[in-house]
Amino acid sequence: MNINRYNQLLLAVLGSLAVLFLIIAIINFVVETTRYSYDDDDPGILSEEKIEELQKENKREQVISYELPRLVDSLNSIYAIPVSYTNLNEEENIDGILNAMASSDSYSKTDKRYSSVFFGTFNNIVLFDAEEGTSNRLFNHRANFDKIDTQYFENDIIMLIQTSDKDTYRDGVINMRDLQNLYIYSFANKKLKEIKMEGHTVYNYNFLNETKDLLIQFGVDRNKDGQYNDYKEPAIVKRYLFEKSKLIDLVDPKTNSELQKMLEGTPF
Repeated sequence: MNINRYNQLLLAVLGSLAVLFLIIAIINFVVETTRYSYDDDDPGILSEEKIEELQKENKREQVISYELPRLVDSLNSIYAIPVSYTNLNEEENIDGILNAMASSDSYSKTDKRYSSVFFGTFNNIVLFDAEEGTSNRLFNHRANFDKIDTQYFENDIIMLIQTSDKDTYRDGVINMRDLQNLYIYSFANKKLKEIKMEGHTVYNYNFLNETKDLLIQFGVDRNKDGQYNDYKEPAIVKRYLFEKSKLIDLVDPKTNSELQKMLEGTPF
Protein backbone atom coordinates (compact mmCIF):
# COMPACT_ATOMS: atom_id res chain seq x y z
CA MET A 1 0.00 0.00 0.00
CA ASN A 2 1.51 3.36 -1.00
CA ILE A 3 1.70 6.29 1.34
CA ASN A 4 -1.06 8.27 -0.43
CA ARG A 5 -3.50 5.39 -0.13
CA TYR A 6 -2.65 5.00 3.57
CA ASN A 7 -3.19 8.72 4.21
CA GLN A 8 -6.56 8.62 2.44
CA LEU A 9 -7.74 5.70 4.57
CA LEU A 10 -6.48 7.37 7.73
CA LEU A 11 -8.31 10.61 6.88
CA ALA A 12 -11.50 8.65 6.12
CA VAL A 13 -11.36 6.86 9.48
CA LEU A 14 -10.63 10.06 11.37
CA GLY A 15 -13.41 11.85 9.52
CA SER A 16 -15.90 9.10 10.37
CA LEU A 17 -14.88 9.21 14.03
CA ALA A 18 -15.28 12.98 14.08
CA VAL A 19 -18.78 12.72 12.62
CA LEU A 20 -19.66 10.01 15.18
CA PHE A 21 -18.42 12.10 18.09
CA LEU A 22 -20.38 15.09 16.75
CA ILE A 23 -23.58 13.06 16.58
CA ILE A 24 -23.06 11.79 20.14
CA ALA A 25 -22.40 15.35 21.34
CA ILE A 26 -25.61 16.59 19.69
CA ILE A 27 -27.65 13.78 21.24
CA ASN A 28 -26.22 14.51 24.70
CA PHE A 29 -26.96 18.21 24.25
CA VAL A 30 -30.57 17.51 23.28
CA VAL A 31 -31.04 15.11 26.23
CA GLU A 32 -29.57 17.55 28.73
CA THR A 33 -31.56 20.46 27.32
CA THR A 34 -34.76 18.44 27.49
CA ARG A 35 -34.05 17.32 31.05
CA TYR A 36 -33.41 20.82 32.32
CA SER A 37 -36.40 22.14 30.43
CA TYR A 38 -38.59 19.51 32.13
CA ASP A 39 -37.17 20.42 35.54
CA ASP A 40 -38.01 24.07 34.87
CA ASP A 41 -41.68 23.15 34.45
CA ASP A 42 -41.88 22.55 38.20
CA PRO A 43 -40.42 25.60 39.99
CA GLY A 44 -41.25 24.20 43.44
CA ILE A 45 -43.18 25.82 46.24
CA LEU A 46 -42.80 29.57 46.57
CA SER A 47 -39.93 31.09 48.53
CA GLU A 48 -40.46 32.89 51.84
CA GLU A 49 -39.76 36.23 50.12
CA LYS A 50 -42.43 35.61 47.48
CA ILE A 51 -44.87 34.42 50.14
CA GLU A 52 -44.36 37.65 52.09
CA GLU A 53 -45.09 39.72 48.97
CA LEU A 54 -48.30 37.82 48.31
CA GLN A 55 -49.37 37.97 51.96
CA LYS A 56 -49.24 41.77 51.89
CA GLU A 57 -51.88 41.72 49.17
CA ASN A 58 -53.82 38.79 50.66
CA LYS A 59 -53.01 36.76 47.53
CA ARG A 60 -51.88 33.23 46.68
CA GLU A 61 -50.39 31.59 43.58
CA GLN A 62 -50.57 27.92 44.57
CA VAL A 63 -53.29 25.60 45.85
CA ILE A 64 -52.93 22.17 47.41
CA SER A 65 -53.74 19.03 45.43
CA TYR A 66 -54.23 15.39 46.38
CA GLU A 67 -53.09 12.32 44.49
CA LEU A 68 -54.90 8.99 44.53
CA PRO A 69 -54.27 7.33 47.93
CA ARG A 70 -51.69 4.52 48.15
CA LEU A 71 -52.17 1.50 50.39
CA VAL A 72 -49.22 1.37 52.77
CA ASP A 73 -50.57 -1.05 55.41
CA SER A 74 -52.79 -3.75 53.94
CA LEU A 75 -53.29 -5.48 57.30
CA ASN A 76 -54.86 -2.40 58.84
CA SER A 77 -56.04 -0.86 55.53
CA ILE A 78 -54.04 2.33 56.04
CA TYR A 79 -53.56 4.57 53.02
CA ALA A 80 -51.09 7.37 52.36
CA ILE A 81 -52.57 10.33 50.50
CA PRO A 82 -49.81 12.28 48.70
CA VAL A 83 -50.38 16.03 48.94
CA SER A 84 -49.08 18.06 46.03
CA TYR A 85 -49.73 21.57 44.69
CA THR A 86 -50.85 23.33 41.55
CA ASN A 87 -49.49 26.62 40.24
CA LEU A 88 -52.30 29.02 39.35
CA ASN A 89 -52.28 30.90 36.06
CA GLU A 90 -52.73 34.13 37.98
CA GLU A 91 -52.83 35.33 41.56
CA GLU A 92 -56.12 35.08 43.45
CA ASN A 93 -57.46 36.27 46.78
CA ILE A 94 -56.79 33.95 49.71
CA ASP A 95 -60.42 34.38 50.77
CA GLY A 96 -61.47 32.46 47.64
CA ILE A 97 -62.55 28.81 47.53
CA LEU A 98 -60.22 26.23 49.03
CA ASN A 99 -61.78 23.15 47.50
CA ALA A 100 -59.93 23.62 44.22
CA MET A 101 -57.27 21.24 44.96
CA ALA A 102 -53.37 17.59 40.98
CA SER A 103 -51.77 15.05 39.85
CA SER A 104 -52.15 12.27 37.45
CA ASP A 105 -50.15 9.34 38.61
CA SER A 106 -51.92 6.07 38.00
CA TYR A 107 -51.59 3.33 40.57
CA SER A 108 -52.19 -0.37 40.04
CA LYS A 109 -54.81 -2.16 42.11
CA THR A 110 -53.57 -3.18 45.53
CA ASP A 111 -55.64 -6.16 46.62
CA LYS A 112 -55.39 -9.62 45.09
CA ARG A 113 -58.64 -9.67 43.16
CA TYR A 114 -59.03 -10.89 39.62
CA SER A 115 -59.94 -8.26 37.05
CA SER A 116 -60.17 -7.76 33.30
CA VAL A 117 -60.03 -4.59 31.22
CA PHE A 118 -61.13 -3.99 27.62
CA PHE A 119 -60.01 -0.94 25.67
CA GLY A 120 -61.65 0.45 22.55
CA THR A 121 -64.17 3.03 21.33
CA PHE A 122 -67.57 2.32 22.90
CA ASN A 123 -70.97 3.95 23.32
CA ASN A 124 -72.93 1.22 25.12
CA ILE A 125 -72.78 -2.31 26.54
CA VAL A 126 -75.19 -5.16 25.97
CA LEU A 127 -75.42 -7.77 28.71
CA PHE A 128 -76.40 -11.17 27.36
CA ASP A 129 -77.81 -13.92 29.57
CA ALA A 130 -77.16 -17.21 27.78
CA GLU A 131 -79.36 -19.26 30.14
CA GLU A 132 -82.32 -16.93 29.88
CA GLY A 133 -81.62 -16.03 26.27
CA THR A 134 -82.08 -12.32 27.03
CA SER A 135 -80.02 -9.29 26.19
CA ASN A 136 -80.27 -5.81 27.70
CA ARG A 137 -78.40 -2.60 27.07
CA LEU A 138 -76.63 -1.04 30.04
CA PHE A 139 -77.15 2.65 29.18
CA ASN A 140 -80.40 4.35 28.25
CA HIS A 141 -78.62 7.49 27.13
CA ARG A 142 -75.82 8.49 24.74
CA ALA A 143 -72.34 7.96 26.14
CA ASN A 144 -68.74 7.72 25.02
CA PHE A 145 -66.07 5.63 26.77
CA ASP A 146 -62.82 3.84 25.97
CA LYS A 147 -62.46 1.30 28.78
CA ILE A 148 -64.56 -1.43 30.40
CA ASP A 149 -63.13 -2.42 33.78
CA THR A 150 -64.53 -5.61 35.36
CA GLN A 151 -63.62 -6.56 38.93
CA TYR A 152 -64.44 -9.97 40.46
CA PHE A 153 -65.43 -10.29 44.12
CA GLU A 154 -66.38 -13.41 46.05
CA ASN A 155 -70.07 -12.52 46.00
CA ASP A 156 -70.34 -10.11 43.08
CA ILE A 157 -68.95 -8.90 39.77
CA ILE A 158 -68.55 -5.14 39.46
CA MET A 159 -68.25 -3.41 36.09
CA LEU A 160 -66.85 0.14 36.05
CA ILE A 161 -67.23 2.48 33.07
CA GLN A 162 -65.79 5.99 32.97
CA THR A 163 -67.91 7.90 30.44
CA SER A 164 -68.40 11.29 28.84
CA ASP A 165 -72.14 11.98 28.55
CA LYS A 166 -72.25 15.63 27.49
CA ASP A 167 -70.25 17.95 25.23
CA THR A 168 -68.91 19.97 28.16
CA TYR A 169 -65.91 21.18 26.11
CA ARG A 170 -68.34 22.52 23.48
CA ASP A 171 -66.39 21.38 20.44
CA GLY A 172 -69.33 19.66 18.77
CA VAL A 173 -68.51 16.08 19.85
CA ILE A 174 -68.76 13.95 22.98
CA ASN A 175 -65.41 12.30 23.64
CA MET A 176 -62.87 11.72 26.38
CA ARG A 177 -61.85 15.39 26.34
CA ASP A 178 -65.17 16.19 28.01
CA LEU A 179 -65.76 15.90 31.75
CA GLN A 180 -66.40 12.30 32.81
CA ASN A 181 -68.65 10.43 35.24
CA LEU A 182 -68.17 6.94 36.64
CA TYR A 183 -70.82 4.22 36.35
CA ILE A 184 -70.81 1.06 38.46
CA TYR A 185 -72.87 -1.98 37.55
CA SER A 186 -73.37 -4.78 40.06
CA PHE A 187 -74.17 -8.19 38.57
CA ALA A 188 -75.47 -9.36 41.96
CA ASN A 189 -78.25 -6.79 42.28
CA LYS A 190 -78.44 -5.82 38.57
CA LYS A 191 -78.26 -2.11 39.36
CA LEU A 192 -76.35 0.68 37.62
CA LYS A 193 -75.05 3.49 39.85
CA GLU A 194 -73.72 6.84 38.69
CA ILE A 195 -70.94 8.78 40.45
CA LYS A 196 -70.45 12.40 39.48
CA MET A 197 -69.64 15.86 40.81
CA GLU A 198 -70.74 18.98 39.00
CA GLY A 199 -67.76 20.87 37.55
CA HIS A 200 -65.44 17.89 38.13
CA THR A 201 -64.27 14.88 36.15
CA VAL A 202 -63.56 11.37 37.39
CA TYR A 203 -59.83 11.17 36.73
CA ASN A 204 -58.73 8.04 38.58
CA TYR A 205 -60.12 5.47 40.98
CA ASN A 206 -59.18 2.47 43.07
CA PHE A 207 -60.98 0.09 45.39
CA LEU A 208 -60.49 0.49 49.13
CA ASN A 209 -58.62 -2.61 50.20
CA GLU A 210 -60.82 -5.74 50.39
CA THR A 211 -64.06 -3.74 50.06
CA LYS A 212 -66.39 -2.48 47.35
CA ASP A 213 -65.88 1.11 48.46
CA LEU A 214 -63.92 3.27 46.04
CA LEU A 215 -61.23 5.92 46.36
CA ILE A 216 -61.90 8.41 43.55
CA GLN A 217 -59.70 11.23 42.29
CA PHE A 218 -61.77 14.07 40.81
CA GLY A 219 -60.16 16.62 38.53
CA VAL A 220 -61.40 20.16 39.20
CA ASP A 221 -62.46 22.13 36.12
CA ARG A 222 -61.25 25.29 37.78
CA ASN A 223 -61.43 27.57 34.74
CA LYS A 224 -64.87 26.19 33.79
CA ASP A 225 -63.97 25.46 30.17
CA GLY A 226 -65.56 22.02 30.26
CA GLN A 227 -62.23 20.20 30.11
CA TYR A 228 -59.77 19.04 32.79
CA ASN A 229 -56.07 19.84 32.37
CA ASP A 230 -54.07 17.87 34.94
CA TYR A 231 -50.99 20.07 34.40
CA LYS A 232 -52.78 23.30 35.26
CA GLU A 233 -55.77 22.30 37.34
CA PRO A 234 -55.86 20.54 40.73
CA ALA A 235 -57.64 17.43 41.98
CA ILE A 236 -59.48 16.27 45.08
CA VAL A 237 -60.05 12.77 46.48
CA LYS A 238 -63.30 11.31 47.79
CA ARG A 239 -64.47 8.00 49.19
CA TYR A 240 -67.50 6.35 47.61
CA LEU A 241 -69.55 4.19 49.98
CA PHE A 242 -70.82 1.40 47.73
CA GLU A 243 -73.67 0.17 49.92
CA LYS A 244 -74.95 3.68 50.64
CA SER A 245 -74.24 5.08 47.12
CA LYS A 246 -72.69 8.11 48.79
CA LEU A 247 -69.58 10.27 48.30
CA ILE A 248 -67.80 11.48 51.42
CA ASP A 249 -64.65 13.52 52.10
CA LEU A 250 -61.43 11.60 52.55
CA VAL A 251 -59.55 14.55 54.04
CA ASP A 252 -61.47 16.47 56.69
CA PRO A 253 -62.09 20.20 56.04
CA LYS A 254 -59.86 21.31 58.94
CA THR A 255 -56.82 19.36 57.66
CA ASN A 256 -57.50 20.52 54.13
CA SER A 257 -57.65 24.16 55.21
CA GLU A 258 -54.45 23.87 57.26
CA LEU A 259 -52.56 22.24 54.38
CA GLN A 260 -53.60 25.05 52.03
CA LYS A 261 -52.62 27.71 54.53
CA MET A 262 -49.22 26.06 55.09
CA LEU A 263 -48.60 26.12 51.34
CA GLU A 264 -49.53 29.77 50.91
CA GLY A 265 -47.89 30.91 54.15
CA THR A 266 -51.06 31.98 55.94
CA PRO A 267 -51.01 31.65 59.75
CA PHE A 268 -53.50 29.27 61.37
